[in-house]
Amino acid sequence: MILPITQYGDPVLRKVCTPITPEYPELKKLIDDMFETMYNASGVGLAAPQVGLTIRMFVVDAEPMDEENLKGFKKVFINAQIIEEKGNKWAYNEGCLSIPGIREDVNRKEEITIEYVDENFEPHKEVYNGKLARVIQHEYDHIEGKLFVDYLSGLKREMLKGRLSDITKGRADVDYKIRLPRR
Repeated sequence: MILPITQYGDPVLRKVCTPITPEYPELKKLIDDMFETMYNASGVGLAAPQVGLTIRMFVVDAEPMDEENLKGFKKVFINAQIIEEKGNKWAYNEGCLSIPGIREDVNRKEEITIEYVDENFEPHKEVYNGKLARVIQHEYDHIEGKLFVDYLSGLKREMLKGRLSDITKGRADVDYKIRLPRR
């Protein structure tokens, strides 16, 4: 089932999310719905807050990024914790399904080490770098209550204020289901 994607301005996007257990109700269905929602919106990642849930889970499928080293990378990250970020920061143009129509360069470290459990609650500790690290950092930020616009300079955020306000009012041109901010 395709879920509505929560738009900028909704408080759920600013909450630090809570861990879940294997007993979380209908987890497999939620994971399937999140992937379907992400594909429908042409995304490469989607975090639980983006579908209105304050749980520590996100999904990633980097295949659409059309790079050889990202082909076949499809994962579910549950109760994730980034335990290390290293390397130089580098700029890359990011966008977000919850902030449609806005793309900006964001500086992030080039390598991360992350611990998480998968959909079977099997533990993993993995190192990612480059664009894959960036996608994971972006989705991880969602479960920490952060958005990519938080990394922009004050001046840049001020310049985007009107467009961000429009998004909160449902004035965004998207071809996927959205959920307007609840206040």
